[in-house]
Amino acid sequence: MPKIAFVVTEDWFFASHFLPMARAAREMGLDVVVVTRVRDHAEAIEATGARIVAVEAERRSLDPRALLRAVADLRAVLVAERPDLVHCIALKSILTGGAAARAARIERRVFAPTGLGLVGARLDAKGRLGRLVLRSLLRGPLRSPRTVFLFENRDDPLVLGLDPADADCRFVGGAGIDPLALPIQPPLADGPLRLALVARMLWSKGVDTAVEAVTLARRQGVEVELDLFGAPDPSNPRAIAAETLQEWNERDGIRYLGPTRDVVAVWARHDAAILPSRGGEGLPRTLLESAACGRLNLTTDVPGCRSFVRDGVDGFVRPVDDVDGLAGVIAELAASRDLVHRLGAAAAARVRDGYTERDVMAAVTSLYRELLSDTVAGHEGRHVARQT
Repeated sequence: MPKIAFVVTEDWFFASHFLPMARAAREMGLDVVVVTRVRDHAEAIEATGARIVAVEAERRSLDPRALLRAVADLRAVLVAERPDLVHCIALKSILTGGAAARAARIERRVFAPTGLGLVGARLDAKGRLGRLVLRSLLRGPLRSPRTVFLFENRDDPLVLGLDPADADCRFVGGAGIDPLALPIQPPLADGPLRLALVARMLWSKGVDTAVEAVTLARRQGVEVELDLFGAPDPSNPRAIAAETLQEWNERDGIRYLGPTRDVVAVWARHDAAILPSRGGEGLPRTLLESAACGRLNLTTDVPGCRSFVRDGVDGFVRPVDDVDGLAGVIAELAASRDLVHRLGAAAAARVRDGYTERDVMAAVTSLYRELLSDTVAGHEGRHVARQT
C-alpha cells in the first residue's frame, strides 16, 4: 500500500495535535510512519495504527553540525522506509525533513508550518533576516514540483512570500477538536470573573501580559481571578523561569497551577480564556478547546488568533502587549454575565463549523488523495492484475 512518513520533532507534539491526520491516512489504507524523538507518547501514536521510527534530535539546537546530522539521520530513515509522501510538521522539521526528502529523491512533500515562531513574530533585523533565509529555502532548494504547503492561517503564506490563492497553498482549521470529547459546559452563574490561560509557559504566549492586565483590573476594583495552566518548555528559549511563575503565584487573584490533562474540567470552572500571544502562532489549540467548551477568548491581533476569534462576536482581539486594553475588556466582562454567556455560546458554534477533527481529516484526505493519485492507481492496478 502507499506509504506516508510524518516528520516531527517531538512525539508529544504529534500526539497532542496531529493524531487526526494519522487516523485519516490510516482510514485511506495508507501505511503510516511517524519519524520523531520518542519520550512518553508512543502508545497514543501507535493506537492510530501508525508505526514509529525513533530519531534523536534536539529541537532547540541550531548548531549547523547538529542540523546536518539530523538531515543525515532522516535521510537514512527515508531511504530505508521509501515512503511515497513525506509530511513535515513545523519549521525545523520542514528544514531538516525537506532536505532529507530531497536527498532521498522523494518528490511528494507536504510542508506544514504550525506557526512561524520567532521568525514570524520578531520585527527587528534578525527577524527580517530569518524570514528572508526561510523564504529562500522554502521557495528554492527544499521545494519540489510536487510540494504543497499546508497552513493554519492565511497570514503565514504572505510572510513566506507565497500567494494564499496559489494551488500549492492549502489551509486547515488547526489541529481540530472532537466535540464529543470537549462538550459545551454550563455557564457559571455568579462570583468573580474567572479567567484561565492554558498554554506552555512561554513569554511568546503573553502570559505576563495576562498577569499584568488582571493585576491592573483588580487594582481598579474589578472582581476577577486568573489561573495559569501549563508547563515551562525547557527546549524553548522563550520559557518562563520557575521563579517568575512563583512570583506571579504570590499575587492576589492569580494562581499558577502547573500543567493539566483535563481541559474540560478547567473550562467547567472558568468563564473565559485569555491568550495575549505575541505572534508566531499557527492556530493555537487552546483557543479551539476553550471555544468548544463554550468559553469566549481574549486574545491579540496576531496571525492565527485573529483569524479564529471575531472581535465582539465570540471574544475580543486587542493589540499585542495592550495591558490597558485587556484590563478594560476584563472589566466589561466582569460587569455583564449576559455578555460572557452570549460570546461563549457564539464561540461554541464557531468552532463546530469547520474546526473539528473530522474537518481536518477531510481536508488532509483530499490532499493525500490528490498527491498520491498516480501511486494509488498503480497499486490498485497491480492488485487487480494479481487477482486475475
